[in-house]
Amino acid sequence: QVQLVESGGGSVQAGGSLRLSCAVSGSTVSFNVIGWYRQAPGKQRELVATFSSGVSTNYADSVKGRFTITRDNAKNTVYLQMNSLKPEDTAVYFCKAQNPWRDYWGQGTQVTVSS
Repeated sequence: QVQLVESGGGSVQAGGSLRLSCAVSGSTVSFNVIGWYRQAPGKQRELVATFSSGVSTNYADSVKGRFTITRDNAKNTVYLQMNSLKPEDTAVYFCKAQNPWRDYWGQGTQVTVSS
């Protein structure tokens, strides 16, 4: 059974930084896509940053230049470094892993950015 556990969320002032971690109970290389999504109150869940086919990265336009997704395959962990945070980054951040058969989601971690 695949499990994804996020950590690292919290409250920070605008301009600050946080690093999220997603620990995967299984090899991260076995997934076609793995990465981060977020959902703000009253809004749909949206892509933040992902790895596709192992090394190709994809970022939402709103986070390009501020967020960086990385992975440590030895630790089966995916990270999201978030810099220059803005109040509009406030959301629950979810880790997602996808293989040809199904999607797996973590429970989410709250990020709150105050102005």
